[in-house]
Amino acid sequence: MRLVRFFLEGRTGYGVLEGERLFPLWGPPFDGICRTGEMFLVDNVTLLAPAEPSKIVALALNYRDHAAEFGRPVPEEPLIFLKPPSAVIGPGEPIILPPMSRRVDYEAELGVVIGKPARLVPEEEALAYVLGYTCINDVTARDLQKKDGLFTRAKGFDTFAPLGPWIETDIPDPHRLQVETWVNGERRQQGNTRDLIFGVPRLIAFISRIMTLLPGDVIATGTPAGVGPLRPGDLVEVWVEGIGTLRNPVSAERD
Repeated sequence: MRLVRFFLEGRTGYGVLEGERLFPLWGPPFDGICRTGEMFLVDNVTLLAPAEPSKIVALALNYRDHAAEFGRPVPEEPLIFLKPPSAVIGPGEPIILPPMSRRVDYEAELGVVIGKPARLVPEEEALAYVLGYTCINDVTARDLQKKDGLFTRAKGFDTFAPLGPWIETDIPDPHRLQVETWVNGERRQQGNTRDLIFGVPRLIAFISRIMTLLPGDVIATGTPAGVGPLRPGDLVEVWVEGIGTLRNPVSAERD
């Protein structure tokens, strides 16, 4: 099942996408899938980011090849940081390059969308807390990350968390998915979630012992090797096998 958020004629809601048809729901999918009985053609609506997270918990260095490309050792436990919900944008919305950074990179990642409150979750039960999976681009001001030695500024600009285009609930195994970035039709990044250092159940168990994960929260599971810069005028696409393609244009910030 593909779950979406949409906007149409002043109305925002959740829905189920079946081919070119969108079936609105009475409320958020975390409360159960209850259709209103309406139907819209997807071409007539605007797709929004499919979740409204209270927080995005992101992973640093969760692929060995990505750690190697930055000359960093493989971590002994998950390295987490937060991206603010104000960074979230949906499919088709522009990534805005801030003037205080001279290098902004793409980072294609599998996003895990939490479906119910998760606190102190045993690893063997962790997948029961997942609503589904989506694409996320962990956009990063690389020069500011290096300058600060911290992640908040570099990862937290508005528009630095493109999310979507939908939540796919039917992923039997999140650890066998190809993850790619394409910029202007050229593949720049290629990896597979089988190479995650810490898999999805371990991440949910680990994070839920630190903070409560709420419905709609997103875990960005880390990016494979091959990150690189974005420039104004680019079209960046994040593709995750079994989910689809998240497309966003890139623009420079205007005064």
